Amino acid sequence: MKTIYYYQSFCGLEKLYSHVQDIDTIILSSIHFSSYRSDPYIHLNDYPPTSPMFDPVWTELHKLYSQGVEIMLMIGGAGGAYDALFKNFDIFYPLLKDLLKQHNFITGIDLDIEESVDINDVKKLINQLKKDFGEDFVITMAPVAYALSDDSVGLGGFSYKELYNSPEGRHISWFNTQCYGSYTLDTYDKIIKNGYPPEKVVFGMLGGDYDNFTESLNEVNKVKQKYPDMTGVFVWEYIQSPPDKNDPSQWAKIMKTI
Repeated sequence: MKTIYYYQSFCGLEKLYSHVQDIDTIILSSIHFSSYRSDPYIHLNDYPPTSPMFDPVWTELHKLYSQGVEIMLMIGGAGGAYDALFKNFDIFYPLLKDLLKQHNFITGIDLDIEESVDINDVKKLINQLKKDFGEDFVITMAPVAYALSDDSVGLGGFSYKELYNSPEGRHISWFNTQCYGSYTLDTYDKIIKNGYPPEKVVFGMLGGDYDNFTESLNEVNKVKQKYPDMTGVFVWEYIQSPPDKNDPSQWAKIMKTI
């Protein structure tokens, strides 16, 4: 079962170094696109990825990669990205491509689409990433749970079922499903019954809920027992990973015991 951390706080990952065998994937968050004085601009949270302030981040991620941890990069989220990217694809996509080539230890992209877009633009992005980086390049998506549990459109304004059943759907390695507020076996059941196999569905946990971690852990156990082929679990985000406020690395260690 995969253990996946989203990492946005840049607080330092040194606590992971002593037990990298418990961590499968770290998803660096988050890339956005905009224009500054009419110039195209890619930024990691609020600053250019080339800023010296990120040097320690790239160094620690490369170290974890060299020890066998998969490193991915998230695009979008609540801060957006896709409206600018899709309206000016020929301008912004090369900036993303250059970033991935510069940090070639990044072996996948997570698409967190939380703004209304055209599904054909999503398909175009998926196809372009596969063309440029090959079949082994990992592409995941991060829908809210209800976008998979029924046929409602997600925050991106398109049908994930339609995307999944399209030719581009075969390129989606798995869904990092945001089960925030509905972290239960019942939620996972509904997603599976709606046509998504467990090996494609990661059970996503919102960090910071230290008091209810035992309950959440019980739900993971229930899901794993019913669906042994479930892909794994993720937590948003690293610094708030329960149960230990002083050591986020314990989350992965505990999850690997399930």
